[in-house]
Amino acid sequence: MARKPNYDFERKERERQKAAKKAERAAAKEAAKGGTSDDAGQPAADSAPLGTASSE
Repeated sequence: MARKPNYDFERKERERQKAAKKAERAAAKEAAKGGTSDDAGQPAADSAPLGTASSE
């Protein structure tokens, strides 16, 4: 005898898997982007602060 289908559970399970995959992709995208956005608020390493002389 075949089992009775549980459409609601199957749909929710598909949506859960889809959401997990989407969250994983977003996290990977944020991690790849994170390297460039972390130092966006900091000045460049080769620029000297005001009032100091860089004779190099």
